[in-house]
Amino acid sequence: MAALVTEKLGEYVGAEVLDADADRLLHDEDLPQACLEALEEHGVLLFRELNLDYATQVAFCRRLGELLSFPKTPPLDFPEIMEINWDPANPRSDYFRGNTAWHIDGALDPGNPPKASVMSGGVVTDSGGETEFASTYAAYDSLSAQEKEEFGRLRVIHTLEAILRPAYPNPTPEQRADWAKRPAKEHPLVWRHESGRRSLVFGSTTSHIAGMDEAQGRALLDELERRATTPDRVLQHTWKQGDMVIWDNRGLVHRVRPFDPDVPRRMYRTTLAGDEPIQ
Repeated sequence: MAALVTEKLGEYVGAEVLDADADRLLHDEDLPQACLEALEEHGVLLFRELNLDYATQVAFCRRLGELLSFPKTPPLDFPEIMEINWDPANPRSDYFRGNTAWHIDGALDPGNPPKASVMSGGVVTDSGGETEFASTYAAYDSLSAQEKEEFGRLRVIHTLEAILRPAYPNPTPEQRADWAKRPAKEHPLVWRHESGRRSLVFGSTTSHIAGMDEAQGRALLDELERRATTPDRVLQHTWKQGDMVIWDNRGLVHRVRPFDPDVPRRMYRTTLAGDEPIQ
């Protein structure tokens, strides 16, 4: 079949796919490449109310690339899918609560950050719980020539404590010791992609800028995030049950909007393995 039919959702990021159902996701030979090309162009692809089952979501995602496994929190027999919920019984619930801040996935993980994420709405909320996206490609492109030169030399330290400190401003010694078990990662502020594009790497995992006064570095990181996520640059998706969204994890930051944690919200995320380093 021909390339996807899409409709733009925002000036800087996002498009809705209008002509793909579950059958096409599984059987159209041209679809995977068409999706990847559309993702490169738009950053976020929305498929409304597909209501895919786990097996179909995994099978479709395998057509897009190598998948990561999540052995600790899979639904049923699908380690390729992570269930995201804030249920206190979930051992990752504290970590998931950090998703209300802007971030990229996998900034602290060994190896390359994920290429893209695919998430379906299983149980959605009537109020709150929207997911927002902002382009870090556009954030880089909007810099001045002097800023591009200056920021291209900076390195940023990412830590687990940076994610969790806002939720626990007075951590116990045991909490700090537990956070320290996760090794810090150092990434450049500017990601030079194999495609030739450049993006900024910022968000809730950032602790400080290497070699810079801590307060000065924090102020710069906060200012870059503020400039990149002004309302006119943000795509907000209000979930309906069965929606599926794909986003380019390498060129976006995303966050979930606050919602009542006592109200069930269950999302099912599949992650494409990273295929390039941050250089």
